[in-house]
Amino acid sequence: MTNNLTVSLHLYNTLTSKTEPFLPREDKQVKMYTCGPSTYQPAHIGNYRTFLYEDILQRYIEYLGYKVIRLMTLTDVEDKAVEQAKKENLTLEQLTAKNEATFFLDFNLLKNKEPDLAIRASSAIDQAVKLIQQLLQKGIAYTHTYRGTENVYFDPLKFKDFGKLAHLDMTKWPKKKRRFHKDTYPGTPWTRGDFVLWHGCKPNDACYESPLGRGRPSWNVQDPAIVTKHLGFQIDLACGGIDNLVRHHDYNLAVVEAVSGLQFSKFWLHGGHLLVDGKKMSKSKGNVLYLKDLLDKGFSGQQIRFFLIYAPYREKLDFTLDGLVQTSQKLDALKEMIIQIQTENSQTSNPQTIELPQKIRVVFEEKMNENLDVRGAFDGVYDVVMRLHLMRDSLSIEEVSATVNNLQRVDSVLQCLF
Repeated sequence: MTNNLTVSLHLYNTLTSKTEPFLPREDKQVKMYTCGPSTYQPAHIGNYRTFLYEDILQRYIEYLGYKVIRLMTLTDVEDKAVEQAKKENLTLEQLTAKNEATFFLDFNLLKNKEPDLAIRASSAIDQAVKLIQQLLQKGIAYTHTYRGTENVYFDPLKFKDFGKLAHLDMTKWPKKKRRFHKDTYPGTPWTRGDFVLWHGCKPNDACYESPLGRGRPSWNVQDPAIVTKHLGFQIDLACGGIDNLVRHHDYNLAVVEAVSGLQFSKFWLHGGHLLVDGKKMSKSKGNVLYLKDLLDKGFSGQQIRFFLIYAPYREKLDFTLDGLVQTSQKLDALKEMIIQIQTENSQTSNPQTIELPQKIRVVFEEKMNENLDVRGAFDGVYDVVMRLHLMRDSLSIEEVSATVNNLQRVDSVLQCLF
C-alpha cells in the first residue's frame, strides 16, 4: 500500500486554516487522538455529533486502506467531577464509572466504533507528573501558592508558538501577570494568562501522591499525558468539537510541544455546535437532549446517527424534530429502494445499467475526499440508487450483487444503510 490512497483525501486543518491533502506520518498507520467525554455527567446529542464525525473520519480512512489507532480521552478527574460526586454522595470513581457505562451503551446504539484506546485521566497521573516536571526544569512552568495550596502553572509567554492553533493575537496578551486556577471556565472567551497544570491538594479534593506533592493534574495536562503515554509525542490527527479549540487544544499542543520540541499533530479538526430549535443547549434553558429522549420518541439509532452526520461537520447544526423526521424519511426511502432492487433481477444485462453499480463508490469517494462531505456523498449515492431502482426489473443478478457489494462498502463508513 502506498500513500497515493490518501492523496485525494483533503481535510480542513484548523492549524493552517486551509484544506490540505491528508498524508499520515507512516505509510500504513494513522494515530488519531479524540477528546472524549467529561464523565461527571451523561453525554448529550451535541457531544455525540462530535464523536460521530470523528467516527466517520476514522472509518473513511480505514475504507481507504489504512489502519487507524484511535485514542479517546476520558476526563474523570476534574473540578466539576469532584463537585458533582459530592452532590450525588458518590465517590469520584462511582460517579464517572456510571456515566462512562451509559456513554459506551449509547456508542453502540449509534453504531459508533469504540476506540482502540479509551483511557481515563486517572490512569495517566504518572505521565502527567513527568510532563510537569520537565516543564518545571525548562522554566516554562512554575509553582505558586494560591489560597494555601501549592499549584503549578504554565506560562504561555515562555512557549514561543503559543496561540498558533486558535490563531491568537499575542500582542493583546496582558502585560500584568494573571493566573487562572480552575480546570475550565464558563463560556468561550479566552482567559489570557497562565493556566494551571497541577492542583495542590485541598480538603475534600481528589488527591494523589506524587513527587510534586499531594494533588491532581489539571484538565489541560491530562490529555497530553494520556496521548504521550500511549501514542507518543507525534500523532497524525487531533479532533474535537469547536469548544475544545478555546482554552484546551491550544493548551494541549503547548504542553506537548514545549516538552518534546516536535510537532504534536499534523492535522487538527474541529466540529461545529449543535443547537436545539436555534438555541444553544444548556441546563438553564431546559433544552438538553440525550439519546434516550429521541429513542423514546420512536427514532432508531440509525436515524439519529444519520441526522447527526448528514450536515457538514464544521457547520452549526440546528436540531429540530421536523428536521430529524425529514432526514429519517430520506434515509428510509434509500433503504427501501435497496431492498426492492434485491428482490428483482433479469437474466440479461442492460447496457444502460451495466456501469451504474460501480458509480456508487465513485460518487461516494469523490465527495468524501472533499473534507468528509457526507451530505454530498449520500445524495450522490441516493441518485445512483434511484436510477438503478427505476430500472430494477432489467438488472442482472451480477448487477444486483455488485450494487449491494458497493453499498455495503459505502456503509462500512456511513453505518446506516443495512
